[in-house]
Amino acid sequence: MSRLFTPAPAPPTQLGQYRILSSSAGVRVSPLQLGAMSIGDAWSNFLGGMDKERSFALLDAFYEKGGNFIDTANNYQDEQSETWLGEWMASRGIRDRIVLATKFTTHYRSYEIGKGNAGINYSGNHRRSLHVSVRDSLRKLRTDYIDILYLHWWDYTTSIKEIMDSLHILVEQGKVLYLGISDSPAWIVAAANTYAIENGKTPFSIYQGLWNLLERSFERDIIPMARHFGMALAPWGTEDEIRASEALAKVAAEHGIESVTAIALAYVLSKAPNVFPIVGGRKVEHLDENIQALSIKLTSEQVEYLESVVPFNIGFPSSFIGEDPKVTKKSASILASTGNLAF
Repeated sequence: MSRLFTPAPAPPTQLGQYRILSSSAGVRVSPLQLGAMSIGDAWSNFLGGMDKERSFALLDAFYEKGGNFIDTANNYQDEQSETWLGEWMASRGIRDRIVLATKFTTHYRSYEIGKGNAGINYSGNHRRSLHVSVRDSLRKLRTDYIDILYLHWWDYTTSIKEIMDSLHILVEQGKVLYLGISDSPAWIVAAANTYAIENGKTPFSIYQGLWNLLERSFERDIIPMARHFGMALAPWGTEDEIRASEALAKVAAEHGIESVTAIALAYVLSKAPNVFPIVGGRKVEHLDENIQALSIKLTSEQVEYLESVVPFNIGFPSSFIGEDPKVTKKSASILASTGNLAF
């Protein structure tokens, strides 16, 4: 009996210190996601990529260091990303140990059949696009379920009802376990989740989008929306776009490291709960730099310093009425004028 309740051994790195995805999704995931856009070599000429040997080596390193959360999409590297991921998981016999996220909406066969009328229904948010994309993703990934399925980007052509009803059917069928949405306005996500909750459908549990020290629009409406619905956040663009920042280098030196990437990741991790950055790179050394972020705790002074370097206006109406005092722990001027409130 004592062996049954023996604590698990310590993980090989902080990457294996798993976290609950969100209050609406209890799956256990590594604190960083491996972005699989570089798994494959079909896009080498314009976005870069890796051959299969190097791809498998990076995937092996991520897994061996404790990582279990991988993000891909139906179209990445002209379908090589999903295909090679499926081959890798099958060859290692670890499909059920990986939390796999993929996406639909983008025309994933344009490289093969072109972008004309022949492929018009291979893209979009509608039920037909969803059906063929999930069917083909399951085949490429060599699995019978997808842990997290994202709507990749809002196309303004399909009703919320059609989307949420169609996605819910996939959850009921067991083909998809959790739902995510990417690159979409906060008001759309709020409307979709409200519809789902009020009609007994599956809501979105995670939002993916661009967020870093230089691009903080994410903080205006998306983070408050995610907090309200108990959604996780999956920021991308936390590495390459801010690599040259002198401010990041200064804070890195204060922590005794050279990696500004680690500080960039530590920054977004410090800003909100349930943040799971998507990290790329094509070398194990890049992965090791990313993992450093998990051991760094930025002080409030360091966060304020980083943010002072790049001015950010939260915008109206928050610039007028203030932000949520339950988060900021202080009343904005208008609320403060009504009396003394503690938060």
